Amino acid sequence: MRWTLQPPPDSQQRDQLAQELGIDGFLAGLLVQRGIDTFAKARSFFRPNLDELHDPFLMQDMEAAVQRVQQAIGNNENILIYGDYDVDGTTSVALMATFLHSFYDRVATYIPDRYTEGYGVSIQGIDYAADNQCSLIIALDCGIKAVDKVAYAAEKGIDFIICDHHRPGKVLPKAVAVLDPKRADCSYPFKELCGCGVGFKLCQAIALTNDWEFEMLIPYLDLVATAIAADIVPITGENRILAYHGLNVINTCPRPGIEALISNLNKTSLTITDVVFVIAPRINAAGRMKHGLHAVELLTQNDPETARKFAAEIENYNIDRKDLDRNITLQALQQIEENEEQKRHTSVVYHKDWHKGVIGIVASRLIETYYRPTLVFTKSGDYLAASARSVKGFDVYQALEQCSEFIEQFGGHKYAAGLTLLPEHYEAFKQRFEEVVCATMEQRHRIQELNIDSRLPLENISPKFFRILQQMAPFGPGNMTPVFMTENLVDTGSGRCVGDQDAHLKLRVTSKINSKIAFDAIGFNLGGKCDLTTGKQAFDIAYSIDTNEWQGVTSLQLKLRDLLPHS
Repeated sequence: MRWTLQPPPDSQQRDQLAQELGIDGFLAGLLVQRGIDTFAKARSFFRPNLDELHDPFLMQDMEAAVQRVQQAIGNNENILIYGDYDVDGTTSVALMATFLHSFYDRVATYIPDRYTEGYGVSIQGIDYAADNQCSLIIALDCGIKAVDKVAYAAEKGIDFIICDHHRPGKVLPKAVAVLDPKRADCSYPFKELCGCGVGFKLCQAIALTNDWEFEMLIPYLDLVATAIAADIVPITGENRILAYHGLNVINTCPRPGIEALISNLNKTSLTITDVVFVIAPRINAAGRMKHGLHAVELLTQNDPETARKFAAEIENYNIDRKDLDRNITLQALQQIEENEEQKRHTSVVYHKDWHKGVIGIVASRLIETYYRPTLVFTKSGDYLAASARSVKGFDVYQALEQCSEFIEQFGGHKYAAGLTLLPEHYEAFKQRFEEVVCATMEQRHRIQELNIDSRLPLENISPKFFRILQQMAPFGPGNMTPVFMTENLVDTGSGRCVGDQDAHLKLRVTSKINSKIAFDAIGFNLGGKCDLTTGKQAFDIAYSIDTNEWQGVTSLQLKLRDLLPHS
């Protein structure tokens, strides 16, 4: 792993901000490094204000979208809310459906089957709308490339409103409205909304048109925050405001479905990390193992007892998902070894029986062993379907574009994508993808990078220091949890490996020069570095600061990201 220490902040800006905010220079420096270099920016950062959300009508086609929804309601039309089967898609559908249901009852929901329909707008979904006399489909987190599908729907007299955040193709679908801040002709100030965020802007626009109070939208922010966390979009700008207030809803008055998912957590306050690792995987498990509609049913349920039953079912799906992705990851690693592909620039693996619902997770797992762009394929009808995952700094979407001659269909983001191809094109695609990555990937992107905000002496760490750090949350892309570096430390003698197969490293660290201050430290999956800490050897650590609760006592703890011998 390559440690990269961030450049120090401008000292004049740091000192001025420290004075204006009444905080020490070190903390002010962290803010300046993140572009928060004035009092006004700091106020917006520490106190995200819903009044600072952008006018939804700045988004291209928003007026047309609202008019079509109003028309449908006025004409008593049936509306179908259509979304993808992942967290962003299912939360989007739950948000739009419950919002419209609050004042209009002719609303149905549809999630495509991952295995029989695949990602995005499907012919089956449009036929379902036609069979149920739905004349308007609102597609969320999908549809930006559904040119042919939207045309097919038009032949059946069905209009489309698309709420998407993926990159558009060269031609936009001929929908009534295409809401996507990434449209080249869209001047919306914030480009990084998730699909659920775009759906929320449509709800906001409808509320504005009807002169409804904004407060009616606040209960839906738990869904928006969950989608922001799960979809790994930057938690900056408008996303920070939505995530901040959405977390507040989750922690104070969550909907019954989310409350059921978090009921067994022994935490007084959930963070974005908890959403990513507790709520999101369970919502995803429904679409991976059974059907995404199970997640929508959970998230739209008003009865707490029914919600608990749905949550228990989804918990079982999640347990099954964990077993599957663990086993398939082992098989994929074995395939790489058997094919002697350990030294390639890419990982591309395939087995016809791998479960389509977990291949994305498996791709991420493989990157933990072989740090390089990765695709995991399985059989899907007459095609092979893959999930692609990338490493920091490398755009896998652009790489796939250069392999398009072998691909039937693909879509996604810089770091995650999905695609299908014909079985006879697999080997040619695999070779072409390897060539593209080899030619375009910079050497610095081939080694995992750990960005470190600053050096930090242990004596600077205190409960007050940690409290101010916590106020910088919610953390995520664009505002990552601060990572610090402290050099020339030793273990006090309590260092040991813990956990299954001694995978983790537990230490109590102190400075080799000044041993008056010591902190407990835990390094998950760093058990292999235990030898570097024995016999009073000096070492350097990269870490974030967390808390640990033991027997009712809460103390600060260093969460190790990496450990190296001190040089």
